[in-house]
Amino acid sequence: MSIDRKLKAWEILSVGIRSEIDAAAFYVRLQDRVKNVLLLEKLKFLALEEEHHRKILERLFGQRFPEKTVGAPASSLMPPIAASLGEGASVLDLFLAALEAEKASESFYEEASELTEEDGSRRMLAYLGRVERSHQAMIRSEIDLLERFPDYYNVEEFYVGEDLFNVGP
Repeated sequence: MSIDRKLKAWEILSVGIRSEIDAAAFYVRLQDRVKNVLLLEKLKFLALEEEHHRKILERLFGQRFPEKTVGAPASSLMPPIAASLGEGASVLDLFLAALEAEKASESFYEEASELTEEDGSRRMLAYLGRVERSHQAMIRSEIDLLERFPDYYNVEEFYVGEDLFNVGP
């Protein structure tokens, strides 16, 4: 992702805020498609993380630009997660789209941190980029499970076999 160098710092932060709002909403909507209890908890965690990122960015915005109203543009320069997918997209396709969005977010925050001159802001943006990378690891793990076990997301409790058996003493 390449940030338009014509954007002002407050506009870049606004784009980040909008992106975090969109990401949190995506993970909340995805919860409606999932029955697996553990996967639901992971999606709730991701939504909570994105909401936390929004609050960090809004606080940073307020500190750096007290004369401006903290807010997010109606739409982001970054496309919303799964924007190119239709209503009938599979859960696997939605996770693949989420992975791409998390990669774009990481890139956005890394580039934004390089563009900022204030040290505290630079560290905060770099931190957000690293957290987005941790989201990628979590999502990759879920993609692997969804590819290996296509029904994984669609049952409350998932067992690889019909019956469990004892393999130890």
